[in-house]
Amino acid sequence: MWRSPEVRILVLKVALGALLLTVHTATTAQAGKPLGLGTTATPEQIEGWDIDVRPDGKGLPLGKGTASEGEAIFLEQCAACHGDFAEGRDRWPVLTGGHGSLKADRPEKTIGSYWESASTIFDYVRRAMPFGNAQSLSHDDLYALTAFLLNMNDVIKDPEFELNQDNFTTIKMPNADGFYDDDRETTERKFWSAQACMTNCKSAVAVTAEAAILDVTPDSKSAPSVD
Repeated sequence: MWRSPEVRILVLKVALGALLLTVHTATTAQAGKPLGLGTTATPEQIEGWDIDVRPDGKGLPLGKGTASEGEAIFLEQCAACHGDFAEGRDRWPVLTGGHGSLKADRPEKTIGSYWESASTIFDYVRRAMPFGNAQSLSHDDLYALTAFLLNMNDVIKDPEFELNQDNFTTIKMPNADGFYDDDRETTERKFWSAQACMTNCKSAVAVTAEAAILDVTPDSKSAPSVD
């Protein structure tokens, strides 16, 4: 549908104004001058966002909790999705088990079998759980829930062990040594090229198999049949 000349002129004026504002904003930002937008975040606002916890313990708040205390919290806040024993309910995530399964065709990646650091539990639960009511748990609740999940994965043997900010980094996860830094810069450097090939890079390409014919799922006695 064609607009009237007046409407088209108005649209062009609005678009031109938006373009000039964008150019002005970019130029001002490049000059390092304040844009005059927003307000300075208060310490309280920053504290509300700065809640990440690192594997070295940085970011851990003051608090404490035992697995026994965490069990009661888990049953009330988490079991509806994750099961009474963190075994997973319906299609919700399984949080325990899977030990020794990482080399299998169907590895079960849980807290105890796969996760590198206990801080991942604390950090994720703190930011995102319980589902639908995130960041409603106290610091003591978080320590207790972390201790419970570690106990369910046999990382903490004593259910009365008190987990706190001082002993948190002493926890060693079963698969902690299964992770390493990305080393592609050294191990794959020989494959890199300063100049990318854009034409006639390979004389011919041969199709050796098709997914419909090639069984892409490895055969295994423990794996289900895919025939």
